[in-house]
Amino acid sequence: MIIKNAKIVDSNFELKKLDVEIDDGKILRVEENIPYDDDDFVLNCEGFTMVPGFIDIHIHGCVGRDTCDATREAISDMAEYLISKGVTSFLPTTLTVDTGTIAAALAAAKDCMDNPPEGAAIAGVNMEGPFINKAKKGAQNEAFVLAPNFDTFKELYDGCGGIVKLVDIAPEIEGGHEFAEKASELCTVSIAHTCADYDQATESFKHGITHATHLFNAMNGISHRSPGVVGAVFDDENVMAEIICDGHHILPPVVRTAFKVMGDRLCVISDALMMSGMPEGTESDLGGLHIQVKNGTAVLDDGTIAGSITNLHEELKNLVSWGVPFTQAVKAMTINPAKQIGIDHITGSIEAGKKADLVILDNELNIVAVYH
Repeated sequence: MIIKNAKIVDSNFELKKLDVEIDDGKILRVEENIPYDDDDFVLNCEGFTMVPGFIDIHIHGCVGRDTCDATREAISDMAEYLISKGVTSFLPTTLTVDTGTIAAALAAAKDCMDNPPEGAAIAGVNMEGPFINKAKKGAQNEAFVLAPNFDTFKELYDGCGGIVKLVDIAPEIEGGHEFAEKASELCTVSIAHTCADYDQATESFKHGITHATHLFNAMNGISHRSPGVVGAVFDDENVMAEIICDGHHILPPVVRTAFKVMGDRLCVISDALMMSGMPEGTESDLGGLHIQVKNGTAVLDDGTIAGSITNLHEELKNLVSWGVPFTQAVKAMTINPAKQIGIDHITGSIEAGKKADLVILDNELNIVAVYH
C-alpha cells in the first residue's frame, strides 16, 4: 500500500508532505512522489495528517479491565480498546498489590506477547509498585507496600522472562540506591511515590534512576526554596519524566511550563484505570480500594485523585489546545517513550524499516484510521 499526499511527522518530527509505502506491516519508503502502477493499492490522504502510533508506557486498565486482573482476557480487551484510540503499543502497568498477583499479571502479559491478541502490541510491563513510600502512596494500597528489595524484583523479573521494561521505587527508602544500581542493568528505573527532597532525588540519579513517574504527582513539587523532585528532574538532562495531561492531575499552565523546560525529555502517559472508556459514576476496586468516576476523573472515597480515565489521543487534543506545539506533543507520546523502554529501533517514528504503526488525523485531530 502507498499512502500519498498526507502531511506526515517525519523522522525529524517535522511536518512534511511525503508518501509512505507499506508492505507486510513494515514501512518500506518515506519519500516525495513515490511512483506506483495499476496493481498498487493507493490511499489518497490529501488534507490529512499522519503521525506515528501512540505508545502508552503507563496504563493500568480500561473498559472495565485491569492489568492486575492477571488474565490474558483482561490485557486482550485493553489492547482491543487502545488501538481504537491510536495507541499501537503499551505497557500494562501493575499496582501495589501482593507479589503473587503481580507475578500472575506478568505471566498474563507474557502470554499476550508470545501469542499477540488483536489490537495494540504489548511491549512489556511497567511495575509501578510495590517499592514505594507509604507517605506518598496516593491511590496505592498501603497494606502491600514493600521496601526496595532487588531479590524480590529479580524473582518477578526472571519469572516472566524479563519483560519488565520499567520499575518504580522511592529511592529515599533504605535499600533504594542498591536496588536502582542493580535493576537499572535490566530495565529503566523510575523515581515514584516518593518523599525525596531535591538533594535525595539528585543523588538517586547517580545510582541508576533515569525516569520520573507522573511528574508533579505523588512527589515533592517545586518552589523557590524547596526545589523537590520536580526541580531535580528539571535540572538533570539525563532524566526523562512521564506526565499526565488530562487537565485534572496537572493544570494546563504547569504542563506548558514542563514542556518548555524539559523539551524532549517528556513522555505523555494516561495512567488510566479500568474506568477509562466507562461512564460517569462507574465504581470499581483498585488494589483493594474503592474508586469512582466523578467529574471526569477517578477518585478515592476521600477525594484523592487516583489514576486517570483519559487516553493518549484525548491528551494530544488537550496539549494542542493548551498551546503545546503539535510536533512536540506527538514526540512525547511516540519516540520519547519508545526510547525509554528500548523499542525505538522498531517503532515510535515514521521511518523506513520500522513497523507501520500509523495514525491518520483530520484537521480537528480526530482519528480517521489506525494502521498497525
